[in-house]
Amino acid sequence: MRMRYLLLSLVFVLALQVHAQKQDDMKKAVEYLASQELGGRYPATAGDTLASEFIVGKLRGLKLKPIVKGKKKKAFFHDFTYGKNEKRTTHNIIAVLPGTDKRLRNEYIVVGSHYDHLGLGGEGSGSRRPDTVAVHPGADDNASGDAVVLELAKHFKKVRSPRSIIFAFFGAEEQGLVGSKFFLEWMKQADGRRINLPADRKGIVAMVNLDMVGRMRDNAMSVSGTGTSSGFKAMVESVAEQAHLNVTCIPDGYGPSDHASFVAADIPVLFLTTGGHMEYHTPADVPSTLNYDGMQQTLEFTQQLISQLAAMPETPDYINVPSSQKMSHAKFKVTLGLMPDVMGASSVPGLRADIVVAGKPAHNAGIRSGDIIQEIDGKPLKDINEYMERLAELTPGTTIPVKVLRGEETIIFQVHLTPPIR
Repeated sequence: MRMRYLLLSLVFVLALQVHAQKQDDMKKAVEYLASQELGGRYPATAGDTLASEFIVGKLRGLKLKPIVKGKKKKAFFHDFTYGKNEKRTTHNIIAVLPGTDKRLRNEYIVVGSHYDHLGLGGEGSGSRRPDTVAVHPGADDNASGDAVVLELAKHFKKVRSPRSIIFAFFGAEEQGLVGSKFFLEWMKQADGRRINLPADRKGIVAMVNLDMVGRMRDNAMSVSGTGTSSGFKAMVESVAEQAHLNVTCIPDGYGPSDHASFVAADIPVLFLTTGGHMEYHTPADVPSTLNYDGMQQTLEFTQQLISQLAAMPETPDYINVPSSQKMSHAKFKVTLGLMPDVMGASSVPGLRADIVVAGKPAHNAGIRSGDIIQEIDGKPLKDINEYMERLAELTPGTTIPVKVLRGEETIIFQVHLTPPIR
């Protein structure tokens, strides 16, 4: 009995050490990719080159297959040039892990993240502080995703999967999903004799994308694309229950990240994110703001999700799901000036305001980031779709009541509405 207890204790201690090592490795990856030295990883800059060389070094160390057959120095790089007025050449970084099942190994799952960011920001860069020229480190966006994908590559190198896995780190995502679009276009013409990828992109049967997974709150995560294949929703919910995560499933696979390129090519997707925050697209998105325990939870959840996806006996079918947020691009007459929580991660009725922009109507009225909006103009709301519906009903120049929950206190603010800036 005593020996059994000692063995169990030893196993527990070893598990904790492995857990701590993975978390430490992710933290080190984030700290390097989001360092001042890399200058915000803007495409075709020195920082972009350093970031890609760091990632390639990790993939080489795992002895994964590069995108190009042979031992060429650039074998992991998929170069592309973009831009109309100013041409820039950068690259995706691609590694391949062959599957173990003779029947399934010719079907590929792409596990991806983007490694670029906004550089020094400035006007027109996408920065939320366009008047500030400073390094935008992009720790959460998206060094967090890169760090998790590197650990996933390490895991599946040891624990092989029936289907083949493509580990992809996309460039120029912030410029309009450029890298992932180029990759899929390139796959149309790719010569299967020269590369370690399927001869046609139809060999890609699913894509798992991780973008902004470093700021988990309340064990909550959003997974989009759960309706893009028949078994995805049940699979995600089952894994989430085992992992004790509060996962919000969003059926469609649209959204401002690289998975959208794959949906456009009729490939089912799963997009994982822990949501927005005040530091998003600012110089304050630094490594110290990340929740590394939460990243460990994300890693373990994604490992199980990919394992089940890679072992599905049948090829995942593709379902074309209309966007559940189709109103998000409508030309509303008003704006509150906030970024709502699209994950719906709050455990109480309402919609959390993830980011409230200073100087905008909500902020001027007294609403703050983290408040949970429960009513707009006397009408209740429970999710992003009802939020969009309420906005569509409002008129600029009017003042309306907005009821929020802040902690345990219910507050009603009078918000003076203004039209959005076009």
